[in-house]
Amino acid sequence: MKLIKNGEFVEDRFATVGDEDDLPDGPVIVSLERWQAEGDALRARNTAIGVRLKSGQEPTPIVEDLDKLDVVALEFPTYRNGRAYSYARLLRERHGFTGELRAVGNVLRDQFQFMVRCGIDALEVGDNITPEIWAENAGSFSLYYQPAADGRETVLSLRHRLAQRARERAAV
Repeated sequence: MKLIKNGEFVEDRFATVGDEDDLPDGPVIVSLERWQAEGDALRARNTAIGVRLKSGQEPTPIVEDLDKLDVVALEFPTYRNGRAYSYARLLRERHGFTGELRAVGNVLRDQFQFMVRCGIDALEVGDNITPEIWAENAGSFSLYYQPAADGRETVLSLRHRLAQRARERAAV
């Protein structure tokens, strides 16, 4: 798998570790279950840590620990299951998570832009994804009707701003 972070292809410094696997040295991403069972020991390792949430696992159990986490990986099991979009917005907007939000699993190129708009800043993508494919799909829309976690201006706010400028010029 390749990792795109903030629009750039980067080396993934995190190892995803199964519940029964030994912890390697360095940054790891563990399951919610492992975090809940071994949280104190994981924090004591004094290295970057992440938690992977399955599609049906809401972020509520980790909200109190967000300041201790470097990554929250949100699983997209199929293109039909979009719960992780909602979890991303909750983590960014309601809970103020500033660490890396990573999309993992069935990350499809036609969903890149929607994932980024929801606050996801890192995506695990297949080996067939190139920088050109990323650029083509991540920038396919330039105007938006709905506000989102990315803070981009909506069409309505753009219209209001342009109308205000027109009023100011007319008053001169």
